[in-house]
Amino acid sequence: MRSVFVHLHRWLGLIIAGFLFISGITGAIISWDHELDELLNPHLTEVQSRGPVIPPLEIIKRIEAANPHAWITFIPLLTQDGESATFGISPRINPNTGQAYELGYNQIFVDPITGLELGKREWGAVSLSRENLISFLYKLHYSLHIPEIWGIDRWGIWLLGIIAMMWALDCFFGFYLTLPLRRRQRFPETNALHNGAIPNAYLQLKLSTQRTEHTWWERWLPAWQVRWKNGIYKRNFDLHRATSLWTWALLFIMAFTAFSLNLNREVFFPVMSLVSNVTPNPFDLRVPRDKHHPIIPKVNYESILAKAHAESARRGWKEPAGSIFYAEDYGIYEVAFFYPGDDHGAAGVGPANLYFDAEDGRYLGDRKPWEGSVADIFMQMQFPLHSGRILGLPGRILISLMGLAVAMLSVTGVYIWWKKHRGRAVLTKRTRQIPNTVAT
Repeated sequence: MRSVFVHLHRWLGLIIAGFLFISGITGAIISWDHELDELLNPHLTEVQSRGPVIPPLEIIKRIEAANPHAWITFIPLLTQDGESATFGISPRINPNTGQAYELGYNQIFVDPITGLELGKREWGAVSLSRENLISFLYKLHYSLHIPEIWGIDRWGIWLLGIIAMMWALDCFFGFYLTLPLRRRQRFPETNALHNGAIPNAYLQLKLSTQRTEHTWWERWLPAWQVRWKNGIYKRNFDLHRATSLWTWALLFIMAFTAFSLNLNREVFFPVMSLVSNVTPNPFDLRVPRDKHHPIIPKVNYESILAKAHAESARRGWKEPAGSIFYAEDYGIYEVAFFYPGDDHGAAGVGPANLYFDAEDGRYLGDRKPWEGSVADIFMQMQFPLHSGRILGLPGRILISLMGLAVAMLSVTGVYIWWKKHRGRAVLTKRTRQIPNTVAT
């Protein structure tokens, strides 16, 4: 059995190592995506104006008038002093081609006090420019920027979801291999000695010293330690094994949540629905359209916000409406409720949401943090767990460190395999030379 796990751990590890190295490094960085983006792009994210803000719904009229080939799909309803307002943009359909216009941008930054446009950019573009660097790394983290093929743009997301499933399994294989061997497996020389195959006083002395009784924990304890002064190979081996043990629970959580997020619609939600009582959200009940066939809403933002305010007041929610998003591929409006600054980085499982239909404005459902069945809460926790945001600032620091640990484990794992592979190759070569030597 152990040899099976050795081979599984070896080959699964080699398959996923490169992907995990990229995901680890990018994950350590994007834990601070908003802070780093603001640091790199103050010309887009900061404003010097002070005073009353222009109503966001007025600003979108100005934006769409200035950008006739675009329409607004995300509106920030609240901003903090000194911050710009970031509007999400989607392309309209070109009536001559039936295809979406190529805009070259999907965000517009506006001074909420003056209404002046500060700049545009395409979030997630393949670019290392200052404006795009952080979003490039963010999208690289979960999709590898694999382009649309055969009208499907989720190949990278699916690939990394499969890699995450393999990683989660490999967590168990690796853990098993750290456990101490049984004594009869650990000292195979014993049988040879009793059979007279090794009548050797030195070996008898060696076996007598090995028979010293140790508890199971004492035999496992070295796996948790690093031999810093015993050579490069042993140091890398111990770093790989000990770091994996000390962080095993976090590694598994990261692997599992990566799988659940990337393959949520395809695998995770259907499986959860089979084993538990999961309340589907409106997006789970609809099939998304591609970008060239968006659902044009018949109900405008003003009407949806009025409905959202009335519904939140009826429920007694204290948080104000912080943003409104229109998912043109689903035909659903999503209104999120939070205080300024709490849309990202705050502890918990995210803000409360209300959903409305774009066809007739009817109420479709809600999402209230920490409410619902056990399975509902478990579903809510997936992204906050993966990003560390469930614990606020300490969680984000921890996830950054874990990203670096994942990258290190990928490197040390490949190094261990390479050293063993090279050693086996040398041994094989020497073995093949022995008959020739004898014949000579």
